[in-house]
Amino acid sequence: MSGSLTMLEAGEVEDLTASAVLSAIRAQRVDEERAAAAQLVLAAQWADLHPPESIHDAAAFTVPGCEHEEPIAGQGAPLVAEFCLAELGTVLGVSTTAAKKLVGHALELRHRLPRLWAQTQAGRVPAWRARAVAEVTIHTTPALTREAAAFVDAQVAAVAGRVGPAQLDRLVAETIKRHDLADVDPADDPEDGYLHVDPRHATIHDDDVHYAGTMRLEAELDIADALDLDRALAHGAASLKALGSDMSLDARRSAALGDLARTQTALDLAGSGADPQHLPAAREVVLHAHFDASLDGLATVFGPTGRMEEGQRLVLLDQIRGWCSDSRTKVTVKPVIDLNADLSTPAYGVPDRIREQVILRDTTCVFPWCTRPARGCDVDHVDEYDHAAEAEGRPQPGPTRTANLAALCRFHHRLKTNTTWRYQMTEPGTFEWTSPHGNRYRRDRHGTTAIDPPDPPGIPRPRRP
Repeated sequence: MSGSLTMLEAGEVEDLTASAVLSAIRAQRVDEERAAAAQLVLAAQWADLHPPESIHDAAAFTVPGCEHEEPIAGQGAPLVAEFCLAELGTVLGVSTTAAKKLVGHALELRHRLPRLWAQTQAGRVPAWRARAVAEVTIHTTPALTREAAAFVDAQVAAVAGRVGPAQLDRLVAETIKRHDLADVDPADDPEDGYLHVDPRHATIHDDDVHYAGTMRLEAELDIADALDLDRALAHGAASLKALGSDMSLDARRSAALGDLARTQTALDLAGSGADPQHLPAAREVVLHAHFDASLDGLATVFGPTGRMEEGQRLVLLDQIRGWCSDSRTKVTVKPVIDLNADLSTPAYGVPDRIREQVILRDTTCVFPWCTRPARGCDVDHVDEYDHAAEAEGRPQPGPTRTANLAALCRFHHRLKTNTTWRYQMTEPGTFEWTSPHGNRYRRDRHGTTAIDPPDPPGIPRPRRP
């Protein structure tokens, strides 16, 4: 059996012995790791071909909750034109952000972690391990200098990349101390320098929703804050039990945490003698839930499960009822919008009703493989609006109407405006994009699919039966 085996027919698999299966899957893994290493080389080459130009800013990552951006690779790595990454991402079938990470990791490894890069290309370190190290060295705070990154590179390469997340964090902390990258007084540092990498965080994993409609919360707190929170949850759980709750202790503690969040806005007023009935609503959130419904006589009957517009997540009807029945929850019912209606206005600005219709139709940014929620996107005129058309007596080529509007996140809106990326709406909610290199993609409510690429010059495409 060939070591470069890449495809097996079903019949061939059934004829393999146990030893042959192990041999084949080992060969597949070797091929997979070799391909991942080669992909890093190609990503770095793509970056080399696209340095920043006058119309292209350098690519960077937006930092959530901050006003600054981080470069896609560390100090000493070359800059990359931001818009070139969209083409790479669509060819790979991933988002532009994922393409940024791939290129950033490739440049970080090649320019700042050369030992690890060499081991990856030699097949001694899997690409995924090397990329995990690069991800840390790119985004460490404070930023690692080239010398500091070289120190990390030497330590990680010495163990052939076999370093876990905790070990890597401690290595980076030691590097920061060794290279005096943070102004820390050793007398105030009882943990030998490791404390100036602040581990505190509170993260809601809203991309990982359980089928029961729950999310996971992960946090690293100051000791005093953690003990105070523990006591508050214990008190809240006990209060719920005293009020007759039959939930488990864990479930009551979870509910108590939600109660803390909802009442936080009223804490100051609660202690000032204000009438609780006149306190501001602690929860004011707009949720868009979609349920199948039918008529039973004059009553509307909803199905037991539906989906949240935000993240296309499963939601239970009982949960919606529970949220709405909370006495301190402000409920706003918005009118139903017919997604099939073609709404329009003679003005350039998009009215709220048309914007809402476009958001509900598109659900996300309509650029290939982009998953940014449409509610945070711009509403773009697919065919450009001509502000001088009315004054010059010409028909408007880009009217403000549903059939000429689409949701685009700010980055892909700028991409469409400033580059030769083009798209058109072939039917409501379905868009066909053409890249600067002639690659074509279809995006609809089911996702993105690549359309057959153009024929190379002088090479006719064979006819299909």
